[in-house]
Amino acid sequence: MIPRVHKTGSRTIGLIRYLYGPGTHEEHTDPHLVAAWDGLVPDPGRDPAATYEDLQRLLDQPVEALPTSRRPTEHVWHLSVRAAPEDPILSDEQWGDIARRMVAGTGIAPEGDTAACRWAAVRHADDHIHIIATTVREDGRRPRRHNEAKRSQAEARLIEADYGLRRLSTGDGTAAQRPTSAERHKADRNQRERTPREELRETVRRAVAGAQGEEEFFDRLASAGLLVRQRKAPSGDVLGYTVALSDDRNKNGEPVYFSGSKLAPDLSLPRMRERWTTPAETAGGSSDQDRPTLPPVTGPAFARRRATAAAWQALLVIDNGDDDGLIAGQIAAMGEVLDALAKSSAAHTRKELRDAASSFERATRSHVRAARGHDRALRQAARDLVHSGPGLGRGEDGATTAMLIDMAFFLAIAAANWHAKKHHAQQAEAARQAAEHLRDAYQAAAAQPIAVLRQRGRLLPQPLQHRQAAVLRQVVPDLAEQVLAEPGWPALAATLADTHAAGHDPATLLTEATRHRELDSATSVSDVLTWRLRRLAHLPADPGNVHATPARGKHRTPPSAPAQPANRAANEATRRR
Repeated sequence: MIPRVHKTGSRTIGLIRYLYGPGTHEEHTDPHLVAAWDGLVPDPGRDPAATYEDLQRLLDQPVEALPTSRRPTEHVWHLSVRAAPEDPILSDEQWGDIARRMVAGTGIAPEGDTAACRWAAVRHADDHIHIIATTVREDGRRPRRHNEAKRSQAEARLIEADYGLRRLSTGDGTAAQRPTSAERHKADRNQRERTPREELRETVRRAVAGAQGEEEFFDRLASAGLLVRQRKAPSGDVLGYTVALSDDRNKNGEPVYFSGSKLAPDLSLPRMRERWTTPAETAGGSSDQDRPTLPPVTGPAFARRRATAAAWQALLVIDNGDDDGLIAGQIAAMGEVLDALAKSSAAHTRKELRDAASSFERATRSHVRAARGHDRALRQAARDLVHSGPGLGRGEDGATTAMLIDMAFFLAIAAANWHAKKHHAQQAEAARQAAEHLRDAYQAAAAQPIAVLRQRGRLLPQPLQHRQAAVLRQVVPDLAEQVLAEPGWPALAATLADTHAAGHDPATLLTEATRHRELDSATSVSDVLTWRLRRLAHLPADPGNVHATPARGKHRTPPSAPAQPANRAANEATRRR
C-alpha cells in the first residue's frame, strides 16, 4: 500500500474534474465515489443528476463560510493510495474502509470527530483511489496535519497487515524522488524504458563515481551527452547545477532540466563536495603526505584486484566497527564502486551489475550522516575502475571481475545486516536486492575460471588432495565436511596447492581467509575461499594465465616461508615436479 500526499491546491473543481475525467492518457475507467464524509454526498460518476459543481460546492462550504480574510489560499488536500502490483483487486467497500482510515490517520477527519474536514474518495482504476478534502473544519478551525506523510505511511503498514497485503517498508525521507505519473506516461508515449529522471540519476551517479573534483565531474557529464547548466553566484562561484537529456523536451520544445537534489538527496553539489573535500586531520589520522603512494593501475585486472582489497577492508569496518558515521561512509563509497564496475563491465555481466548498483543506491543514504575521509580507498578504487577501461570479460580481466563481485556480494550482505540493526527497513531491503543481483552476476563471471580450477583440482595426485583436505579439517573443522562435499572443492584444493607452490603456508592463509564471520550466506563456501586465497597469496585470478602480473603489496606469509613472486614460484614448482 503506497500513500502519497500531493501538493496542496487552490481549485477544488479542477481536481474533481481530473478525478472524474478520462485522465491524461484515457487511463481512467468508471470514476465513482467509494466513501465520503457523508453517505448522502452526490456522486457525479454514478448519479446522472449530480454534477461536478454540486460536489465542489459541498466540499467548499466550510471554506466559504469563513470571512474572506481568513480563507486559506491553498485549501485543497489530495492523497492518493495505491496498492502494490502483487496485491489482489480490492472491492469498493474495502477501498472505502481504507479511505476512512487514511483521513483519520492523517488528521483530516479523526474517527468520531463530527466537526472534521469534508472529504471524498474517488476510484477510477482497480489499483488505487484518490482522496480530496478541504482543509477547513466544520467549526472553522484548521486540521492538525503535522507529519501527515509519515502518519499515512504508518497507517498503510497497519492496513497491509489487516488485509494481508504485501508488507512494504516505511520510508525515512532519504529516498530519491520517484518519477511522477506524468513523467511515466510521457516515457511510455515516447517509448522509453525509463523516465528521463531515472536515466539522469544513473548517469550522474556514474559521473561522480571516483571523480576527484567539480571540473572532472562536469567534464564527465558533458562527455555522457547531457545538457548541463551551472548556477553561479555574482562572484562566479558555482552554487548548483541542472542536467537534461538532449531529446527530452517540454511542450514548448525546451529541454526539461532537473537539479541534482531532485534526482537524489546526495547528488546536490554541496553534498558531492563533501566527497571531494579532504577533512581536517583528526586524532589518530594521517596526512596525505604520510600516505604511501600506490603503484599506477596497469589495466582492468589490476584495478579489480585493488578494488577487491579495498572492499575487504571496508567489510571488516562494517562488521567490526562501532562508528556509525564511518560505516555509513564505507557503504556510500561502495555505491561508487558498484556504479563504476557496472560502467566498465563486460556484456554478459552488465545488466545484473547495473541492477545491483541501482538497488544498492538506496542503501547508500540514511539518517546516519556518512563520515568522509576514511573512504579514500574505495573512492580511489572506483576511479581506477573507470580509468582502466572496460574489462574483456575473459582471462585475467574476467576472473578478477568474479573475485570483485564475490567480495561485493558479502559487503552488500554486511550493509543489509547493519541497516537492519539500525531499523533502516528500506535500505536493508535495497542491500539485499543488490546482493541477489550480485549473486547472479557472479555466476556469469565465475563460470569459466572456476571450471578450469575445478578441472585442475581433479587432476591433482591423490596424496596431494588428501593433504589439502587435512589442512581444511585442521583450520575449519566445522565447515570442512560441507566444503569437501561441494562441487567447488577441487578448485579450492588446486588453489591451496598453488599457495604452497608460491611459498606460502596454506594453513596460515586459510586461517586469514576464514576469520571473517560471513560465510553462511555463500552459495558455495569453497568458491568464496578460493577467491580469498588467490587474493591473499597474490596468485593470478585466471588459473590459465600463469604470466599474469600479481598485484603488488605485502605478501601475507609467516617468517619461515618468505614470499616469492607468483610466476617465479610457479616455475620453481614446475621444475621440482
